[in-house]
Amino acid sequence: MDGTLAVRIAEQMRYHTGRRAAPAELRSWERSLPILAKDLIQANLDNIEVLIEYHLPLTSKRADVVLAGRHPKTGNASYVVIELKQWSRAAAWQDDRELVLIDGYPNAPRLHPVAQVRGYCDYLADFTKSLDGQDDALAGAAYLHNAMSESAVHDLYEYPQDQRGRLFIGGQRAEFTEFLLERLDPAVPGSPYADQLINSAVAPSKQLLAVAADEVQRREQFVLLAEQKLAHSLVVHQVERARKADQKSVVIVTGGPGSGKSVIALSLFGDLSRRGRSVLHATGSRSFTQTLRKVAGHRSERVQRMFKYFNQFMDAEPNELDVLILDEAHRIRETSVDRYTKAQFRTGRPQVDELIAAARVPVFLLDEHQVVKPGELGTVADIERHAASLGLPVHRIDLDSQFRCGGSEEYIQWVLRLLGLIEGEPTPWTGDPSFEVQVADTPEELEATLIAKAAEGYGARITAGYCWPWSDPRPDKTLVPDVQLGTWSRPWNLKGDRKVGDAPPAALWATDPNGFDQVGCVYTAQGFEYDWSGVILGPDLVWRNGRFTTTRDANKDPAFRNRKTTDNPTFDRLVRNTYKVLLTRGMIGTTLYSPDPETRDALHELVSNTLVKS
Repeated sequence: MDGTLAVRIAEQMRYHTGRRAAPAELRSWERSLPILAKDLIQANLDNIEVLIEYHLPLTSKRADVVLAGRHPKTGNASYVVIELKQWSRAAAWQDDRELVLIDGYPNAPRLHPVAQVRGYCDYLADFTKSLDGQDDALAGAAYLHNAMSESAVHDLYEYPQDQRGRLFIGGQRAEFTEFLLERLDPAVPGSPYADQLINSAVAPSKQLLAVAADEVQRREQFVLLAEQKLAHSLVVHQVERARKADQKSVVIVTGGPGSGKSVIALSLFGDLSRRGRSVLHATGSRSFTQTLRKVAGHRSERVQRMFKYFNQFMDAEPNELDVLILDEAHRIRETSVDRYTKAQFRTGRPQVDELIAAARVPVFLLDEHQVVKPGELGTVADIERHAASLGLPVHRIDLDSQFRCGGSEEYIQWVLRLLGLIEGEPTPWTGDPSFEVQVADTPEELEATLIAKAAEGYGARITAGYCWPWSDPRPDKTLVPDVQLGTWSRPWNLKGDRKVGDAPPAALWATDPNGFDQVGCVYTAQGFEYDWSGVILGPDLVWRNGRFTTTRDANKDPAFRNRKTTDNPTFDRLVRNTYKVLLTRGMIGTTLYSPDPETRDALHELVSNTLVKS
């Protein structure tokens, strides 16, 4: 109560994560937490434990506050998740109960705070093993402490409430504290229950492709959090509005590796299909599309046909679809023309124009740092520019959660600085409890580490930069071990759509257990995830003079051969993006290896928890 809490939280945040608190975060702590503290004290709940900025497992998303104590009726652990809002007024956006507008932001809808806190509760229930089967252990409340009258937020009460999502305002403090007292025993210290939550094992995440069949064909499987839920609700809103008002709009969803773009895409696909809306899913990745056809369209050719490629909309009728979901949209190309294109379609029409025209609501999900091939131009600026030329409104959502890389926002930022993709010098890896980074001294050590992880039941893959030749299988159906590092050698993943021996086709390398025996490239790894990622930094990316530099002559990718279409600055950017993709495939950890001694030494210096040298 002495006014120093926000400063103390900021100090702890920087100590634990290396990240400075933003001014908006400081203001939020300064203005909201003392009010909550006062309410708790007045309710005689000063015995409970208060977890501030609680880090949800396997994501960088944090709940504002989690109150921990004993349930007064059941005698078991009880947790109340609190979402604190400083809003004094709020209204529904265009009659949509799940999206709201607040004063000062007339054109930026926010997710209803009850939907937000309910999502946090559902997510905790899904991923926290100590809460398995404990349906009454979690409750959630959105607390708009600056709102003094119901009339100021009248529309918000039309949204359904339940145990995991209740709405309270500052003018209802008595009701708020009564709700807390129903969930928390004031006579029992909360610290043991807080420790139980903090130290709980984390249940394995629901892998995207493992549940895709149920998601698309039967029922909702994924819990969407915060901006993910906002993106989902915004798209559904625009689709329904487009049908009723005969209007067209464009939605762009941006986010880094594992921020949930593909989860949103499949969730929308399933939801809109069940609503009877005409919807298709498209990507520019053969591996990703074929895997979705196999898994999400399991035993259903009809579902399989709903997964398309970006270049399959050249002859689509305008607004033929209600919605077109464009996953991995950073792989959009200049045109859809290839050597198989019929003469009548060789018009030079931009691919982005074909995709926007095909649906009333085209939805682009992309990560601009994953443009890895010449001719790919799926950027926010490109899409917004083309939409503006057509006079179409654009709605953009930026995702800030990370579900890949153990939810480690710190690791993502470390990789971006390491590769020079954002401002700031490369920095030492100081560690993160949710993600592990290691450096191997030999390729044998790299492989042995991943084999040990696989023996423990984890998924693992080895990838490398495209720095070695890539041979076709031999006549006897054996693979050529092209990736050679001293006495160690392994083949690349297959190029084609047919398995050879035990090796899976290219599209299934990341998901078939037999893919471990081949080294993957960026084109087969992009869009997928596995628990442990081993990355071989090829000689096209080496450490010199305190930073990474690229070496064009060391790269063997045929896409970069033409120096006229891919100049050196473009090559440099695309190679760095390539390694960014490879370094962010792991969910639990990444093991690095470079055959270049100077680079390997630099990695050892940068990574604090290196492997013991063999």
